[in-house]
Amino acid sequence: MSQSTPLARIAPAPQPHAGTAARLTRRQKAAIIVRFLLNEGADVRLSDLPDALQGTLTAQMGSMRYVDRSTLISVVNEFATELEAMGLTFPHGMAGALTALDGRISPQTAARLRKEAGVRQFGDPWEQVRAASVEDLVPIVLAESTEVAAVMLSKLDVARAADLLSRLPGDTARRVTFAVSQTDAVTPGAVDRIGLALAAQLNDIPETAFDEGAAGRIGAILNSTSSSLRDDVLTGLDAEDQAFAEQVRRAIFTFANIPARVTAADVPKVAREVDQAILVKALTAASAGDLAEVTEYILGNMSKRLGEAIREEMEELGRVKVKEGEEAMTEVVNGIRRLAAAGDITLIQPDPEDE
Repeated sequence: MSQSTPLARIAPAPQPHAGTAARLTRRQKAAIIVRFLLNEGADVRLSDLPDALQGTLTAQMGSMRYVDRSTLISVVNEFATELEAMGLTFPHGMAGALTALDGRISPQTAARLRKEAGVRQFGDPWEQVRAASVEDLVPIVLAESTEVAAVMLSKLDVARAADLLSRLPGDTARRVTFAVSQTDAVTPGAVDRIGLALAAQLNDIPETAFDEGAAGRIGAILNSTSSSLRDDVLTGLDAEDQAFAEQVRRAIFTFANIPARVTAADVPKVAREVDQAILVKALTAASAGDLAEVTEYILGNMSKRLGEAIREEMEELGRVKVKEGEEAMTEVVNGIRRLAAAGDITLIQPDPEDE
């Protein structure tokens, strides 16, 4: 045990007789250990204990007066011995077990176990509320009372609270904002109960089979199709659902979007990711059509030596067939998406107002 720990700092004292300590109950010994750690400035997270144990410990500490140094040393030594002999600890209850296994068992299994055991939250319910997307919180706010919405707003961090408020109808936002001024008298118990109720609603949201929304999935598919097919599909979507078609357009990333979505600093990474022969073919095909500005953007943000070498290869290659050019441009786009998925580059997100 490190000599810097609170338990180790009393170790040099003479070995005491254990008679007095042996007569203490485990509750009394726990109270002594907690009091000692607090006196030494240790951060003891008693809030992790069940409520009943927190109450028992508090009552026990309130009933005790003092212990002599010999008893203190004996209790601390006994506690340290138990700690050193402990090989493994397990989470408390089903909620703790689900938290420990989060991401390691399937969402379907976790949902079933929560339902069977009646566990509606992971640990602190407000942590789950704060981790939820604003899109999931908006309908809950609209369905709940103004007072509950005000408590939720107060528990979120400032940026997320502002985002949530901006998505509410004007009259609702005004009522919730005013209700925040009435929350000073809300008790911690009431806040906990509200958090549990909100977390339960979030857990009632059914699991979905796809991680990405429909617009994003269709956009990813259309990224790899020919421009003619892509235009036909978007025209059809416009006729069926114009709002959804706009979402798909924002999700699409094509060769023409490179100047607007790829930063100049990331262009060299793209050049290294894509086979140079394919890049030359894509740039040659683009420069012969309506995408000459994309070609110049890519070449202009490479190193001067590489840019000149690729220009020479483009001149030698000459004319590129339309189909081969589209396939090459798709390969460049796929390379960019691979880099973005790996976190090596960050694509600029399109502004809906610019669409």
